[in-house]
Amino acid sequence: MSVPDRIGRYRVLRRIGSGAFATVWLGADDALDASVAIKVLADNWSYHTDLRERFEQEARIMRRTDSSLLVRVLDVGELPDGRPYLVMPYAAGGTLADRLVSGPMPVREALLVAADIVSAVAVLHGAGVVHRDLKPSNVLFQPAADRDRVLVADLGLAKALANASGFTIAAGTPGYMPPEQATPGGGLDIRADVYAIGATLYHMLTGSPPHQPGHAGRGGRSLPRPSQVRPGIPSAVDDIVRRALHHDPRQRWASTTSLLEELHGVIASMDRGTNRGRFVRGLGRVVGVGVALAAVLATTGSSSTLPARSGWVRVHDVSRALSVAVPPSWAGQLKDAGWDPSALRLPAGHAPGLVVAPDLAVWPDPASAIPGVFVGVSKALAGGGPVPALPSHTSCVPQPERTVDVGGNPARVRRWTSCGASVSFSEVVIAVPQRSFGVYVQIKQVGDVDVTDEILAGLRISSSLVPQAGRVGSAYS
Repeated sequence: MSVPDRIGRYRVLRRIGSGAFATVWLGADDALDASVAIKVLADNWSYHTDLRERFEQEARIMRRTDSSLLVRVLDVGELPDGRPYLVMPYAAGGTLADRLVSGPMPVREALLVAADIVSAVAVLHGAGVVHRDLKPSNVLFQPAADRDRVLVADLGLAKALANASGFTIAAGTPGYMPPEQATPGGGLDIRADVYAIGATLYHMLTGSPPHQPGHAGRGGRSLPRPSQVRPGIPSAVDDIVRRALHHDPRQRWASTTSLLEELHGVIASMDRGTNRGRFVRGLGRVVGVGVALAAVLATTGSSSTLPARSGWVRVHDVSRALSVAVPPSWAGQLKDAGWDPSALRLPAGHAPGLVVAPDLAVWPDPASAIPGVFVGVSKALAGGGPVPALPSHTSCVPQPERTVDVGGNPARVRRWTSCGASVSFSEVVIAVPQRSFGVYVQIKQVGDVDVTDEILAGLRISSSLVPQAGRVGSAYS
């Protein structure tokens, strides 16, 4: 297949996927300096009225259910040969199917991804639409500092719930669609998507989709529990999967809200058992004076950086070597288990980092009015290596890039505003080549007052963390 030079006003870079009915190209929107994914109906189907209508219906549904949890449609058009295309933001983190090639996922991560999928599908159901083709290849990831954001894609088979009771053609993906969907004329409702979510979770937990060769048959009764395939999976997780995959729709959850509550309950139980989440309210989490970033990083004793605002709360990681000052209303929950620089398309590894926000379960959703700060340290950010791929907030208004002084080191600040509900983002990289490490900061704010510079002024990194950053980064050299 030849690569077209342009599709509409978009410059085509390469093909990133293809299926029976369409091809997806990676494109460049030079006017807005953004990467896009362009889905083009295959030439051999362009004159089939029903397929063309399905393609155009996908764009209409994506527009009607505009959400940060679903892949958005940015533009539509038609090629000179009459084939329609639609333009979407490019999800640089790949698909869930890509990640499952290497085997099953950690249990907690699989549950978190499943919860994100349920939240996205709930948006569709709220708009009166059933997806009908949920599977790992239709779950995309957008890189983010703390945890990649999940996006549900491919609404080509989506259908209004009001018309879902009389499908005359069996459509979907074997292994992920429920028994009633495989029968022409079978009645469908939101429980068909519940089944597909259960099948996807089964795949994440065990490394293979349900009902593959070697399984006894169809339906939750014949399928081995995930813990039988992978010992150590909690029984509560087994129960969620088995109920979602029940052959009788009446035995599944009747709503995505109920399923989401179950998932959040199990995740919370696992967190309590391992003490992963730590609250930062109270004096016990407010530490004394730390070593200022300027004192550790600056090559001279002088710095133009102003001190952090009086009355803010200082939170730190488990080593007490990395800390940041934030407004008291932001200091609700803290995660300090570090981060993986591959989130910025840098070499993978583990490095010191923390994130603080009033509610860490909601904070990653760009549309939520929850402020917070992520700080990550890594040798890969020292400069001279790969350029970090900072998150691009395509639904926001980009502001001019600027450089500020932090401890005698230049900090590159990119800011996006008007992200909905007065939300804004600041993406910051501070390279410290003389110390062989750098700092990445993501600041999510709500309201009209920009406190980016004050957050940066409140960073504290003690000298004990600098060797850690160097050792963690040694894998990159």
